[in-house]
Amino acid sequence: MSHFMISAAHKSSGKTTVTLGLCAALTQRGLHIQPFKKGPDYIDPLWLGQAAQQACHNLDFHTMSNTEIRTTFARYHQHADLSIIEGNLSLYDGMDVEGSNSNAALAHLLTAPVILVLNVEGVTRGIVPLILGYQAFDKSIHIAGVILNRAAGQRHEGKLRAAIEHYTDIPILGVIHRHPNLAIVERHLGLMPNNEVDAAQQKIDSIATIIADQVDLDKVIQVADYATKIDFIDIPAIVKPKANIKIGIMRDAAFGFYYASDLKALQQAGAELVFINALQDETLPDIDGLFIGGGFPETQMTALANNQSLKQAIYQAIENNLPVYAECGGLMYLARQLTWHDQQADMVGILPFDTIMHERPQGRGYVKMQETGHHLWGLPNIDDKPATFPAHEFHYSKAVNVPDNLTYAYKVLRGQGINGDYDGVIYKNVLACYVHLRDVDNNRWTQRFVEFVQYVKNS
Repeated sequence: MSHFMISAAHKSSGKTTVTLGLCAALTQRGLHIQPFKKGPDYIDPLWLGQAAQQACHNLDFHTMSNTEIRTTFARYHQHADLSIIEGNLSLYDGMDVEGSNSNAALAHLLTAPVILVLNVEGVTRGIVPLILGYQAFDKSIHIAGVILNRAAGQRHEGKLRAAIEHYTDIPILGVIHRHPNLAIVERHLGLMPNNEVDAAQQKIDSIATIIADQVDLDKVIQVADYATKIDFIDIPAIVKPKANIKIGIMRDAAFGFYYASDLKALQQAGAELVFINALQDETLPDIDGLFIGGGFPETQMTALANNQSLKQAIYQAIENNLPVYAECGGLMYLARQLTWHDQQADMVGILPFDTIMHERPQGRGYVKMQETGHHLWGLPNIDDKPATFPAHEFHYSKAVNVPDNLTYAYKVLRGQGINGDYDGVIYKNVLACYVHLRDVDNNRWTQRFVEFVQYVKNS
């Protein structure tokens, strides 16, 4: 059992494509690959999970302690032949000058050797000082090899290899030439509807073929052996109780942003998950609660609007006190009207405001929330102080025509939320917010939601 991290010198170096290709190519070799993604992200993990045929899990300094990161990594890594961690941003970038939440910090915490993906477009000998600088900047980080991406051809590759081999001792694990099949439209990375699964798998297989041909997979596997083995002795066992409630999960082309660990946590709290397609299903199944995650409802706004029977069923269920939790795209769906590219579509209409898509993000990054005292799920106060927790948001839409008399679950200490001051609209048994929660040690939201659903069911 070994592992390594894929990182880069700067954004848009192609590390996600390389990680995706490695996961798929090594899985096709018969290895059990466990993917991880650093930071708060839904899109990359969906693709990495499909490539590795194994759910990808997030490791995030903002929402998790160091101990929880190590425990989470060990839990899912212990049954794998090889674990691959994809970083975010570049190797040394972080929120503070010490880089305490950088990829390098995560590599250090998990004793993971690093494979550096370098975009070599327009550069030859100049790649050398970049590599030497990355090696020298933090001696505790083991950069075990480089993968050169977007080489112009064999002549370009030859110059790069000659310069790196002359001036450095770092292994070149592969040189990937520019190829149109390596391009993925980032906007729709996370869209995995049933009618697009075959196309997505074809894209993954195509990338895997290119990576297997131009990267030395045997050397990549050898890099993982540099990792210090992780101790599994103290990993607590997870016992899945018998389900006593049913929670619907909207999962389709419009709604797909769910953390794999959060869905597992819902099950471990006693929920049976019932998946719902908001584009095709005409009514709600027999459920006790509903979770509508984020996604791209704007790309499916016409189909969502045209499914009148499901919208009416959701509206009536909420009026009849069905517990509902909606995040970001789910909030947009429960609002009255969605506007995008000058087109408008009627949504469920249970929340008394509209949403408009913009060209630039209206809320982005890490956030910090504080309970207002109106939360439905009974968030505890700590030392007689309102509970606070970290989370994240990323939304291009903005709520408009928002009444002044709404009840909110959260006060925004950092971030944007619905209006810059508050997030988490409460209506009957609905909690709808822009912020994305993560079920971690300091915010066990799934347990609280399940308990609330059980309470409502038994009332």
